Amino acid sequence: MDDPATTTRSLRELLDGSPMTRFQWGAVAVCVLLNTLDGFDVVVMAFTGKSVSAYWGLSGAQLGALLSAGLIGMGVGSMFIAPWADRFGRRPIVLGCLAIAGAGMVLSAASQSALQLGALRAVTGLGIGGILATSNVISAEYASARWRGLAVSLNSTGYALGATLGGLLTAVLIGGFGWRSVFLVGGVATLLSIPLVWWRLPESLDFLLVRRPKGALERVNTMLGRMGHSPLTSLPARPDAPKGVGYRELLTARLRRNTLLLWVAFFGIMAGFYFVTSWTPTLLVEAGLSATAGITGGTLLNVGGMFGAALLGLLAARFALRQVLVGYLVVAAVLLAVFIASISSLALAFTVAALIGVVVNGCVAGLYALTPTIYEPAIRTTGVGTGLAIGRAGAVLAPSIAGALLDSGWTAERLYVVNGGVFVVTAVLLLLVRSGRAGATPVF
Repeated sequence: MDDPATTTRSLRELLDGSPMTRFQWGAVAVCVLLNTLDGFDVVVMAFTGKSVSAYWGLSGAQLGALLSAGLIGMGVGSMFIAPWADRFGRRPIVLGCLAIAGAGMVLSAASQSALQLGALRAVTGLGIGGILATSNVISAEYASARWRGLAVSLNSTGYALGATLGGLLTAVLIGGFGWRSVFLVGGVATLLSIPLVWWRLPESLDFLLVRRPKGALERVNTMLGRMGHSPLTSLPARPDAPKGVGYRELLTARLRRNTLLLWVAFFGIMAGFYFVTSWTPTLLVEAGLSATAGITGGTLLNVGGMFGAALLGLLAARFALRQVLVGYLVVAAVLLAVFIASISSLALAFTVAALIGVVVNGCVAGLYALTPTIYEPAIRTTGVGTGLAIGRAGAVLAPSIAGALLDSGWTAERLYVVNGGVFVVTAVLLLLVRSGRAGATPVF
């Protein structure tokens, strides 16, 4: 390690080939906690929607706007806040975004009108969007090659866990203290996490080696020591990567193909995911099940999602991540195609719903894990953040498009089949993504 010929690439290869240490898993655990808080903060509007609507006498369209405000904020945060992590560091951006999200949640509890609440939901979304993109990158950068898929997938498991716990907590809080208490508890929990993150979340090693802020060598050696490696006498040679940060770099000749393919994949997977999670309870009822059965089917999607991301990560430790993700997409397409036909047997329908939850959540987790491996450190958060922003556009549009198609006479079965087709097309596109980080050969 003291060899002056050491390069950033050889150091990265050392970490990729070494066993994961407690320090590295600790960094991943903090990121999982961040995603758990984000899962609660994101779905809080859905859980409180009925109470908020009754409190201010909102129409369906007005409530829909409140539900969309957070997603729009998340897209903007992923697109315009997260990329600053490539310039100033992952850790400060996470801390700043926690402050934004926590303040937005606390102030939401005191909102005096639906318009104020919508604006504050957008502000909260800004922070959450920045956290989601940056925390996934940190997990990927601190994981070894073998466990990288699991490390990032656990973030999605944390998100699903936060959403599930949020639903349980909301039921208790609304009954005793009203809908405002749900926002207040979420905001306080988010703000209280800031000291823990300050204490336990390290700066990205890849960022320190590429951007080289003041004291980079000392900080790198501290982290190497905590991972059981020898210190460096000097920083290794810089990798052959862009020194600047910007969206334009994502569309240069060497990256254009991968970037465009990933953008389409993010749009397709997130659109499919939000169609399934948003419409399944309603479509099950329209297909002939009771309202209770419809809600149960929707709940099973979330329960399955808690296991799907972790399972994908474990599979990625044994097989190539991209092949695992493609397999998830194909299985998801098959399950979606047979879902509505399965409701003749309630037990079978619930089983298929849980399995759909496993695979569609795994698809999201897999794409989150794959994307950081495509971009080098100098533009990694920019690449992940823009992908997430494109995905948010799909998340916002898909439920509305599905509603319009239903109004025009489409059946639930046809919607699920088409959605499955989107997953198949996405699987094919991902097979065209060039593996490895940003090859130097032009791709278009």
